[in-house]
Amino acid sequence: MTIENIESVLKESRLFPPPAEFSAEAHIGSMEAYKEMHRRSLEEPEAFWREVSDELEWFEDWHTLVDDSEKPFFKWFLGGRLNACHNAVDRHAVGAMANKAAIVWEGEPGDTRVLTYRDLHREVQRFANTLKSLGIQKGDTVAIYLPMIPELAVAVLACARIGAVHSVIFAGFSADSIRDRVLDAKSKMVITGDGGWRRGKVLDLKSIVDEGVEGCDCIEHVLVVRRDEFGEAFPCEMKDGRDVWYHEAAAEVDAFCPCVSLDSEDLLFLLYTSGSTGKPKGIMHTVGGYSLYTYLTAKYVFDLKPEDVYWCTADVGWITGHSYILYGPLQNGATVVMYEGAPNAPDPSRFWKIVEKHRVSVFYTAPTAIRAFMKWGDEWLEDADLGSLRLLGSVGEPINPEAWMWYHEKIGGGRCPIVDTWWQTETGGILITPLPGVTPTKPGSATLPFFGVDAAILNAAGEEVSAGLLAIRRPWPSILRGVWGDPERYQKTYWCNWDGEFYFPGDGARRDDDGYIWVVGRVDDVVNVSGHRIGTAELESVFVEHPSVAESAVIGVPHEVKGQGLVAFVLLRGKDAEGSDELRAELNALVEKRIGKFARPERILFSADLPKTRSGKIMRRLLRDIATGQALGNVTTLADPSVIDSLKAKYTD
Repeated sequence: MTIENIESVLKESRLFPPPAEFSAEAHIGSMEAYKEMHRRSLEEPEAFWREVSDELEWFEDWHTLVDDSEKPFFKWFLGGRLNACHNAVDRHAVGAMANKAAIVWEGEPGDTRVLTYRDLHREVQRFANTLKSLGIQKGDTVAIYLPMIPELAVAVLACARIGAVHSVIFAGFSADSIRDRVLDAKSKMVITGDGGWRRGKVLDLKSIVDEGVEGCDCIEHVLVVRRDEFGEAFPCEMKDGRDVWYHEAAAEVDAFCPCVSLDSEDLLFLLYTSGSTGKPKGIMHTVGGYSLYTYLTAKYVFDLKPEDVYWCTADVGWITGHSYILYGPLQNGATVVMYEGAPNAPDPSRFWKIVEKHRVSVFYTAPTAIRAFMKWGDEWLEDADLGSLRLLGSVGEPINPEAWMWYHEKIGGGRCPIVDTWWQTETGGILITPLPGVTPTKPGSATLPFFGVDAAILNAAGEEVSAGLLAIRRPWPSILRGVWGDPERYQKTYWCNWDGEFYFPGDGARRDDDGYIWVVGRVDDVVNVSGHRIGTAELESVFVEHPSVAESAVIGVPHEVKGQGLVAFVLLRGKDAEGSDELRAELNALVEKRIGKFARPERILFSADLPKTRSGKIMRRLLRDIATGQALGNVTTLADPSVIDSLKAKYTD
């Protein structure tokens, strides 16, 4: 990959110190404490990680912190043996903690369930024994394609309990996506459901799985969980000899299944990236490093306290759900909210009603969701009591400053710190983040590295620069252990620059005068306009500064004079909002003021929606294909394919 410097075009001077009362009660309450802990994590790593690892329960202690002899294939906590399910469930299912709510679940139709840690312990053991009764053993790979129901969490933890490798597939992916992942991982079983709810409609998950596993000889069983909507199962076909109802199989086993002792480097799970270009990558995470790092980041980034009710709005089908719905919070003994449906079902007030109903105190969501809330309008907040919230978080992509401010003022009431976190599927956990009792925040900045993270911003020659490419100097415990079945792809993708001495996440970034890191977007989302290489994330933030704009996507297109010109796709706030030539002129004026005349778009198109993956990320690659008249690439991860036809029609008008 050819890499060059990236020019930063935006400046942000607003600063929000942590409230003094928050800092006084926080796990880490001062910048001095953070700096000392961060220094020790880099300069005295053996002592630092020894102290931290003592907060988990190990069956056998580790003797060597890290083995880098086969760099970049690192191994952590050598000699240690533990079990991720034991640390997430078993150790809390005794004493006073046993009756504490572990999972508070709400279905889209309004049905609810609460599992205490004792309940979760019992259900996980029963599920684990069911897997064993169907031939699943340590090291086998199990694909999981379930809606956001409690059994999804139970199934994941049951796999971890017996040493099976879980491969969760978001229950919205197509049959082709299931097939790709099942065949690549050679999964022996798929766990699915008879159905699930999404925007008032029943998702026929079983039929999608049936199509997806057709011809997959590695599949021995399809285990089907009944959604049990008010006692009524959704109809689905069951194939004799292959398909098994979970509730029937579980009735034949008991609820006692000891945790398997696993080596720290045993594989815990595979999670496939979306595969927007080329074959999906099976990202590998192992038991020890991943467990410890997600525990520590959840504890400090979300400042988790025993009384907190914590809600991460992601799906367990994504890494955010793995790390910060399940493993991280549950290892901390938290009460976790799970919600099955869409944020606007039956209307856009649904999230805020859940916050009020369950008295959520820590809320973690994505910028794409925040911008959707902005688009829907503030009236959906008018009757909501959000007074229980004490901390907000952002995840998934850089958050533009105006969305940050809306989140801060409208959801947090101006009183809640915001932790704007940067990390990836590959990193396993959060790498760059504010700490809520420590870090004065700036809208749009992920701020400072977490413990054990040594971040740099480099140019192509490997020199430190103020704006360039984000790089990580040394491994951290939850770094991916490779790409399943393709070690060469792992090296070429993540260790391809600077003689393989730095982990390269593929993002551009800048560091400001206070040392804060600003992630400006993917390197492949950088445009070169009249010699200026600038990240699209910064350009998009300019448009969202306008009070009429909820979201935008900017792409580069060939230009005979400038090299590249810009095309901006703009979504407006309010369901009935419409674009106009006058608004285009205002947006162009704003670009001139904030960046310069060279960055004025060639075209501004107003759209009702943008092409997004099912995780909510904008597929700018498809926008480029539309704008340049190219054949569309892989669209299997697209949430709503009809958006493409609408945009094509607008662009060719």
